[in-house]
Amino acid sequence: MNYDLIVVGSGPGGYVAAIRGAQLGLKVAVVEKESLGGICLNWGCIPTKALLKSAQVFEYIKHASDYGIEVSDAKANFSSIIKRSRNVANGMSKGINFLFRKNKIEVLNGFGKLQKGKKVEVTDDKGNKKVYSANHIILATGGRARELPFLKIDNEKVIGYRKAMSMEEQPKSIVVIGAGAIGVEFAYFYNSIGTKVTIIEYMHGLVPREDKDISKELEKTYKKAGMKILGNTAVQAVDTSGNGCKVTYKSNKTGKVTTIECDVVLSATGVAPNTENIGLEEVGVETNRGMVNVDAYYRTNVEGVYAIGDIVAGPALAHVASAEGITCVEAIVGHKPEPIDYGNIPGCTYCSPEIASVGYTETAAKEAGYEIKVGNFPFSASGTASASGAQSGFVKVIFDAKYGEWLGAHFIGNNVTEMIAEVVVARKLETTGHEIIKSIHPHPTMSEAIMEATAAAYGEVIHL
Repeated sequence: MNYDLIVVGSGPGGYVAAIRGAQLGLKVAVVEKESLGGICLNWGCIPTKALLKSAQVFEYIKHASDYGIEVSDAKANFSSIIKRSRNVANGMSKGINFLFRKNKIEVLNGFGKLQKGKKVEVTDDKGNKKVYSANHIILATGGRARELPFLKIDNEKVIGYRKAMSMEEQPKSIVVIGAGAIGVEFAYFYNSIGTKVTIIEYMHGLVPREDKDISKELEKTYKKAGMKILGNTAVQAVDTSGNGCKVTYKSNKTGKVTTIECDVVLSATGVAPNTENIGLEEVGVETNRGMVNVDAYYRTNVEGVYAIGDIVAGPALAHVASAEGITCVEAIVGHKPEPIDYGNIPGCTYCSPEIASVGYTETAAKEAGYEIKVGNFPFSASGTASASGAQSGFVKVIFDAKYGEWLGAHFIGNNVTEMIAEVVVARKLETTGHEIIKSIHPHPTMSEAIMEATAAAYGEVIHL
């Protein structure tokens, strides 16, 4: 079987690359060992958001009296919440199958492994092997939960994100190790439905890679919600020999060693690339610490072999993988696309309050040598936020004082993940601070806080 393009993996990088290839006239096949849509649609982005929406609805019900509505005896049905999340994921996976049929993309079910001579060996679940050839092969095999050496995931007492969204019973207590996006999202979900949550982070605190003001605001909110936050803390051991787990940790500041007990430990320490046993070594594809080396158009050192998504350097984000897939395919057919600007990638965390950011943090901008103007507009001063009962959080913007270049933006609050795209587009178009101030934003909306924060940076804010 010969194809113009074979894509190994059908996550947000792989399926988008495949569809774009078909749109451009290529004969395309996709190799997938599980469900179409990969981790994102089946065990990541989409089902996680379904869980978080259930948590948010339950939070609304618990605070219904704040809106003048009386509700009694509301309960979170854990198994029903999980079932809804799985149904949403299954529906999205079927949607990818429809798109593949629409674009005449063939699905090769099984585990894909590179072979020399632009070939892919596909092994199905019965062990049968078939070899397919293509002019171009894109590796989009994605990532999985990273395991710490002393913290092996057994999916019973020590779980990863996949098990966290498909547990049979709600744990009474959980320790979340890692306070990045995955960790804080699951911490919010479980805490909101009544599980006792402790978060342990080796770095300074929650979402440590975000702007320091965002980290402080989220930690304040989480503590108010009843979560225990242990920042600057190292987990030393997890004992699972008893009925539950005993987590031993050490403060990086004081050196004090403490043990805490819980039902379940969630390991949320990042993502590891799926680059083992896919034929890289046999074919001679160069890697660096498990990541595939590629150029600006995702070409490896082996002609006709490309790599995108979580297995190459860069943010392990679904929208990044999709953009890489499109860029890669368009380069293959000779369109000469503009390389991706990795300095203008939005990051979104869907906890409550939500977090969205792009560009430099305040600290990074100063370290890069910029003289900066910083504007901050709290949602407590927003009419829409007040009417919505969502006054916590703020918009923070950072501009170059000399030329007005928009260096970065950092949001925390209700629905801010829907607002960050304005900044991404503005930065792409090299929009200045003064142009944002003079661009009329609709009132009353949450988004006008972007204009107000920019005005604050230039000493022109009206509503603060």
